[in-house]
Amino acid sequence: MAQDDLYRTVVLERARTPRYAGPLAGAQLQGEGSNPLCGDRVKLQAGVDAQGRVTALRHETRGCAICAASADLMAERVAGQDRARISQMHAELVTAVETGIAPEGLGDLSVFAPLHRHRSRIRCAMLPWSALIGMLNDDKDR
Repeated sequence: MAQDDLYRTVVLERARTPRYAGPLAGAQLQGEGSNPLCGDRVKLQAGVDAQGRVTALRHETRGCAICAASADLMAERVAGQDRARISQMHAELVTAVETGIAPEGLGDLSVFAPLHRHRSRIRCAMLPWSALIGMLNDDKDR
């Protein structure tokens, strides 16, 4: 399957039937982000353990399919990860969407690499990540 076809398949599947949507009971962290240019909005809730690893992440996303799919794939990928690894994944995704080349180890998130040809859609994919990084940084500063 070509990368563009995989992108369309994964984005549509995750937008239509997200696996990590909805509230998280007992969440310790909450964050949100919005893109006023297109109307995308995401709310995040996370559980964290004593070592600062994200134990679970859930999202409530209102927006385009790219934003919803990105939030859902992000929630899947960050479970069990610490802040350093999450920051690394974020940086790798930025590289993928800006260059079209997905670093090895990015997993399903590599489906967003074709967005480098659609610059205006990069914000859609990155909004959930910006909200997550902001939420984790806010918690670290407490």
